[in-house]
Amino acid sequence: MNINDILKKEFNLRDEQINNTIKLIDEGNTIPFIARYRKEMTGEMSDVTLRAFYDKLIYLRNLQNRKDDVIRIIEEQGKLTSEIKVSIEKANTLQEVEDIYAPYKQKKRTRATIAKERGLEQLALDILNKNISNINEEVSKYINPEKDVNSVEDAIKGANDIIAEIVSDDAKIRKYIRELALREGVIVTKNSNEEKSVYDMYYDYSESVKTIAPHRVLAINRGEKEDFLKVKVEINNEKVINYIINEYVNDKNLKNKEVIVSAIEDSYKRLIFPSIEREIRNTLTENAQERAISVFGKNVKSLLLQAPVKDKVVMGFDPAFRTGCKIAVVDKNGKLLDTTTVYPTEPQNKVEESKKELKALIEKYNIDIIAIGNGTASRESEQFVADTIKEYKEQSGEEIYYAIVSEAGASVYSASELATKEYPDLDVTTRGAMSLGRRLQDPLAELVKIDPKSIGVGQYQHDINQKMLEGALTNVVENCVNRVGVDLNTASPSLLSYIAGINMGIAKNIVAYREENGKFTDRKQLMKVSKLGEKAFNQCAGFLRIADGKNPLDATSVHPESYGAATAMMEKLGVNPEDIRTGGDKTIEDKIKAEYKAKNLAKAISQMAAELGVGEMTLADIVEEMKKPARDPREDAPPVVFRNDVKSFDDLKIDMEMTGTVRNVVDFGAFVDIGVKNDGLVHISQLSDKYIKHPMDVVSVGDTVKVKIISIDREKMKVGLTMKL
Repeated sequence: MNINDILKKEFNLRDEQINNTIKLIDEGNTIPFIARYRKEMTGEMSDVTLRAFYDKLIYLRNLQNRKDDVIRIIEEQGKLTSEIKVSIEKANTLQEVEDIYAPYKQKKRTRATIAKERGLEQLALDILNKNISNINEEVSKYINPEKDVNSVEDAIKGANDIIAEIVSDDAKIRKYIRELALREGVIVTKNSNEEKSVYDMYYDYSESVKTIAPHRVLAINRGEKEDFLKVKVEINNEKVINYIINEYVNDKNLKNKEVIVSAIEDSYKRLIFPSIEREIRNTLTENAQERAISVFGKNVKSLLLQAPVKDKVVMGFDPAFRTGCKIAVVDKNGKLLDTTTVYPTEPQNKVEESKKELKALIEKYNIDIIAIGNGTASRESEQFVADTIKEYKEQSGEEIYYAIVSEAGASVYSASELATKEYPDLDVTTRGAMSLGRRLQDPLAELVKIDPKSIGVGQYQHDINQKMLEGALTNVVENCVNRVGVDLNTASPSLLSYIAGINMGIAKNIVAYREENGKFTDRKQLMKVSKLGEKAFNQCAGFLRIADGKNPLDATSVHPESYGAATAMMEKLGVNPEDIRTGGDKTIEDKIKAEYKAKNLAKAISQMAAELGVGEMTLADIVEEMKKPARDPREDAPPVVFRNDVKSFDDLKIDMEMTGTVRNVVDFGAFVDIGVKNDGLVHISQLSDKYIKHPMDVVSVGDTVKVKIISIDREKMKVGLTMKL
């Protein structure tokens, strides 16, 4: 197996890209670093492609190691033939290798091993390989009471058990049945009790294995786990058995056909099909989990890269009933200014007192926006806030807005050890209110404090392999944080820990150094941080920004290793480095073209790169930074939807058109916040006039969309929406 050739074919890469990328990975470089600062070596592979490349590389290496182990084990048994070795070497998956290895694997005591202990193995082999004229006469030779073979029937039964296991261990047979089941199999579900449940649609349901949607697989699995469903895979058993008979019955053993067929039927029913059925279910589940993890990851990415609300004083408003609504005011930088609790909801209903307190806070701190959590009592609180800011506008003439902010994971953060250390004097709910305000100001910086699994933008997340989910989501968060970059002088340990080359220990050391020595003024100071060596510095430096440092380049994503080239370029073009602090040089591309008398920018950059001794892609990135230093990619994200009025469920009518925010995207559609208690659902069939494979082809979490109401279920408080306007 040539790993490089497989990677080359799957990812459509050149040999040079394959070799360079593997070398970079093996040297311990992080994916964000490779993607951003080693473009020349990889051919500009994205972080997403690099992650997939890395996963495939690890899988192939594990596959090769397993092949080597299996060949060694079979060879140690003295049973390795050139044919077996070739079959193992040609195997493309771990499953194929395990199928080949099955006959040589040490087994627990099975019916076949017991039969062998009773001296019946040769009889089984003779039945398979010879025409026996008188089966009873031949079998009678194996009767041996001392070995518990007391009759012809005992001997034939034992021989059958051995033949059944031989058939079951046949890699070719298993491959045929597996492929047939994947191609023609049907998943069949029935209700296991008469009780009504959310799984009603699956009480008498069937669907092709080949076409069943991943989210339905996970729903069926959960229904089975909760004992509402019985699930099985059905295939054409007769077709399979005939195939096996054709493989095992021939002119050499035709006279023994009856015995062999009996063993085949037993093997299929008792050994092969239950095993294949488990494999098919596992395959469907693994595929469904991979899809769910992918959807979850894309949603988390969209959520983390939502547009920040900068330079606004925000009031975080955490709704509740009995215990009151917690309020936390944070300044433009997220610093806590004030906290209180109001009781405008049931059972206290202190509406007027609460309005008075809210207006006083708005007046005192010049609050721009109120961030309301979307949990319990959210819509009641929204009504209260909308009424209050309406009255405030009438009294002061000033416009105040509010936004609904997802509370997902807020309680997890509020009660965490991290939150306790950050704000030991605040109670859990007040921390939650503060977190809501900060989520609006900078979603990325605040949400990284929460386990990605708790962010709540996936489907069937508790039915997914948690280790796989955690690993995938951590990669997504890492990609997002490094893509945006962080301010070295304000970033929390949680945010810093996602930067390439930095773990939580080093992140805490950076903050400790900052607290002891004051603000960083130079990226080189990182080398003085405990446990942050040269390798870690090389990985992280480009992603850590210093807004007002000694060197203007420290405020950009230009890596220190490229400072020489960047400085030489600016000197050559007459660019003032201080322009980087004030918004960059928007004319730098024209200056490069003028310098090299070229109409084509790429050609000019190529000439300059050769002159400066730097890669073309690296220089192109430097030029981009000079144009827009430390540009935040979140600027392109849809803006937050602000409101100053509220609608109740009773206000909704069919054909009403509204603007909403996409809160979650799943396989079957998108959930949109339209300002009422429950999010409305835009089914995948209502997302576009064109055929789409997945809702993510059209929408992402955080998008602002125009929708029209097409159905209202007032009893279940459900709203059906369409984007086909």
